[in-house]
Amino acid sequence: MIQLHDRTFEIYLTEQQVQERVHAIGRRLNELYAGKDVVFLVVLNGAFMFASDLMKQIDFPCEISFVKVSSYSGTASRGQVDELIGLNRPVSGKEVVVLEDIVDTGLTMDKILQLLESHGASSVRLCTLLFKSEAFKGTRPPDIVGFEISNLFVVGYGLDYDEQGRNLNAIYQLKEV
Repeated sequence: MIQLHDRTFEIYLTEQQVQERVHAIGRRLNELYAGKDVVFLVVLNGAFMFASDLMKQIDFPCEISFVKVSSYSGTASRGQVDELIGLNRPVSGKEVVVLEDIVDTGLTMDKILQLLESHGASSVRLCTLLFKSEAFKGTRPPDIVGFEISNLFVVGYGLDYDEQGRNLNAIYQLKEV
């Protein structure tokens, strides 16, 4: 168990489980995109660890770009998306793979899809480490999912609770009291 601010979290996915799944996702992406013109679009801040480990598995030339959006306050989604840092690489005519740490409501993904459509991407796949299908309200679920998880609050491996816990190698869930 770990303590972050006023909350206690217990292990949910071990570092080994996470790394095995990241490697499997890398193999899948290598099969799907070998020989194609690909831009990986990493959603900050949460997806930085996932993207870093995943990119080490990719064995074809690619580009990487970053966007930063925010839809959380504490442990709950605010239900709105604020674009903080926009797309800075051209994606017109390219295959885009959006890398996200977690998809729950899907509102962040909807905003990113709108952005990519307006910039002329030839195709877009959504790849997330974690997917909360119970909480999903978006228009398009992820194409590639590492783990489907229940609708509990999780931290670690890039995910945070009020900016703490991102540095943890495993994923922890909020302990029920």
